[in-house]
Amino acid sequence: MYIENNLIKNYISFWLVLMFWIISIMIVVGGLTRLTDSGLSITQWQLFSGFLPPLNSADWNNYFDLYKKIPEYTEQNYLMSMQEFKVIFWWEWAHRFLGRLIGISFLLPLLFFTLKEGFKKLINLYIIFFLICFQGFIGWYMVSSGLVDRVDVSHFRLSVHLILAFLILSLILWNYLKLKIKINIYGKLNYFIPLLFLFLIFCQITIGAFVSGMDAGQIYNSWPLMGSSYFPDDNNIINIFKLSAFSDPSLVQFMHRNLAYLILVFYLYILIKIYRKKLENLYFPINLIGFFLFIQIFLGILTLIYGAQIYLASMHQITSIFLVSSSIYLLYLNSSQQPSG
Repeated sequence: MYIENNLIKNYISFWLVLMFWIISIMIVVGGLTRLTDSGLSITQWQLFSGFLPPLNSADWNNYFDLYKKIPEYTEQNYLMSMQEFKVIFWWEWAHRFLGRLIGISFLLPLLFFTLKEGFKKLINLYIIFFLICFQGFIGWYMVSSGLVDRVDVSHFRLSVHLILAFLILSLILWNYLKLKIKINIYGKLNYFIPLLFLFLIFCQITIGAFVSGMDAGQIYNSWPLMGSSYFPDDNNIINIFKLSAFSDPSLVQFMHRNLAYLILVFYLYILIKIYRKKLENLYFPINLIGFFLFIQIFLGILTLIYGAQIYLASMHQITSIFLVSSSIYLLYLNSSQQPSG
């Protein structure tokens, strides 16, 4: 995306920053929606009519009656009062409202900038808009998995929903960096090193969604051991090599822990490599990654020890936004530089 008009470039940059933060808030609210078991409180997809919340008692009773028909209510929350229902309803409604706000806030400025600069220069942004629309579909696809035979949504669909959100966030940040940071001629790492690091972070987010989706953070609330041993004692180590491992709470928690250790070791490898090669232009991003990575690990340990307490779990997710963003920053700086002789 190359924009010659500096005024338009500044407008687009500001808009992308705004979208970055709105989507970050959306991810946080989505996490809290999951942590409060609120995601199934609205059982219908209403693209336009759902924009407004219930305005009277009849509306509230209608939403509550619809909720009473799904397994989460009949098997788990059958003693829930209207006041308790309203709490989970507002979380889900806020999540969907933010989704609609993101769609509108992205589309209208995009159309304006298209009139100014043309479609071809903004093709990257149209891809992002397509992903935002697709995310709405995935969100409903996820919710629908918990309306018939389950008391929770599918953790696989939850992970796709979360990863897509981080992908959208990453692409917005990448396009912002392309507008604001000029190419420098410095030494750099092999391109695949920071790319692999980012891939591992995304894998960890995926496994983290499995942990959240199956409430796997509420078992084995000890560290560094899982109970009395390194490997969960309710399982056989051979099971880790089966596809069913991704649906086993204790094995998923085991994966989440050990992938964190792998990411930490790989980070230290990159850090040492950057400082040995004296790639001074990469000092700041790699140190920034380290700062957020250690906070993320610390919060992850606390989240485990305290049984996925909602505030700790939410802060753990918030830090992942900064960790992904700083990893994107490193990847961009490294990819936009030329290798030194």
